[in-house]
Amino acid sequence: MDRAAIHSFMTRQRYGVVSSISAVGTPQSALMGIATTPELEVIFDTLKTSRKYTNLLARPSCSVVAGWDGEQTIQLEGIAEEPTGRALEHYQQIYFDAWPDCLAHMSWPEITYFVVHPRWIRYSDFDQTPLFVKEITIHAS
Repeated sequence: MDRAAIHSFMTRQRYGVVSSISAVGTPQSALMGIATTPELEVIFDTLKTSRKYTNLLARPSCSVVAGWDGEQTIQLEGIAEEPTGRALEHYQQIYFDAWPDCLAHMSWPEITYFVVHPRWIRYSDFDQTPLFVKEITIHAS
């Protein structure tokens, strides 16, 4: 399985669990609508009043898990960034292509967007025999 196949799987996943670390070191998770770039980055929107917003600004290391059908999943660890300027516009376009109804969120006063730049990805398929697992390590550029 190559990156294009992993991207194809990820783009079919509408939701993912995003996990962040609180100020006291406890994990906090939330089910989010997600979109994925060809570079396997995960994009989601959130409110600046959310726990994950505060967590990710202070401690950008996070994880995302997606895939609910059968036993096929993506586990991803990476670094979250709140993009601005042209980068924000780029990521919003990808997000709105996946979630056109979320254009309405732009009117929310506390809305913001995060992109998770992956550092490690694991695709698992336990529905097949033999089981299939593919791991990718991505080095920061």
